Amino acid sequence: MQTLLKIPETYQHTSPAGAEVRLLMNSHLGGIAHCTLKAGKITLAVQHKTVSEFWHVLSGKGAIWRKMDGHEEITPLETGATIEIPVGAQFQYRSDAAADLVFLCVTMPPWSGADEAKIVDQGGWTPT
Repeated sequence: MQTLLKIPETYQHTSPAGAEVRLLMNSHLGGIAHCTLKAGKITLAVQHKTVSEFWHVLSGKGAIWRKMDGHEEITPLETGATIEIPVGAQFQYRSDAAADLVFLCVTMPPWSGADEAKIVDQGGWTPT
């Protein structure tokens, strides 16, 4: 059993797409992280090889572009929204200029390492 953890004050690394990541917990089943995309930023478009993710937005506003099996959509992200990124989906997200986009990210299975995500050529927006 893991001990009680609190959100670290500083982030441990940057996600392949471009968000600040504060690791919270990992097990053989999955992981959870606290993520921040700074206000006015647009990430790179990426695709995961082996993990699915659930996101729950804690604060801020923005949007996520997702594409899978020929279907693509843009979904608003705002406080209280929860979304899924299935394994193999291409995605890109942005934070509105007013405030940082802050969300919890659950990965299943756990993040496999630096080569888990690959950058894709075309997303919903031009990255910043």
